[in-house]
Amino acid sequence: MSDSMIIEEEIFFKTTPSMVWDLLTNPKMTKQYMFGCEVLTDWKIGSQILWNGKTENGEEITYVKGKIIEFENEKKVTSTMFDPNIGIPDIPKNHINLTYEIIPNEIGCKLVITQGDFKGTDNAVKRFEESKQGWKMIIPVMKKILNE
Repeated sequence: MSDSMIIEEEIFFKTTPSMVWDLLTNPKMTKQYMFGCEVLTDWKIGSQILWNGKTENGEEITYVKGKIIEFENEKKVTSTMFDPNIGIPDIPKNHINLTYEIIPNEIGCKLVITQGDFKGTDNAVKRFEESKQGWKMIIPVMKKILNE
């Protein structure tokens, strides 16, 4: 068994890759499933990516920030991720990667989500477990949005 702490999820959609891509990259769509957060970036390699939302008090906040490190339009995007609100240092070892990859098939497409490696980061187990639980809540909403 591997010592890595990587989350891997596969979701099958009976829709076009472009519809899934819009779900992942359109701030109006992400706000519906990503705990009220809008993804903000220009989708260029090296550019900043922000997941912004509002607190319970209605204040604007950045919940996650990172950089785009890989991009293929309507196919694949990888970014680094860091939550600046959890009280750990904003240093490279505490940043993890998130990859969305869309793979077309005969009935629609498969979305592969890979997040990690949390191993070696501060609060690794807590961050890993919270992220796993988060995806369990997010994925059904993603499917519902696309009428799956």
